[in-house]
Amino acid sequence: MSDRTRMQGTVGTYDTATRTGTVLLDDGTELAFDAEAFAAGGLRLLRLGQRVNLAVEGGRITVVTLSTFPLPD
Repeated sequence: MSDRTRMQGTVGTYDTATRTGTVLLDDGTELAFDAEAFAAGGLRLLRLGQRVNLAVEGGRITVVTLSTFPLPD
């Protein structure tokens, strides 16, 4: 059984060189994402303030994608 949680947030920071950044959840919590999580969502770039869907496992963001895209299974 997976402990994968799906949620939404807003892009707080994004570094185009490293493809890493942070997301602000609706409760104000800030979570960091790495290049692997960014790549898993099939994105090319993000903008500050953009709404995103997230998959979180074990306290780590594993997928970041646009709110208009479904999260991969």
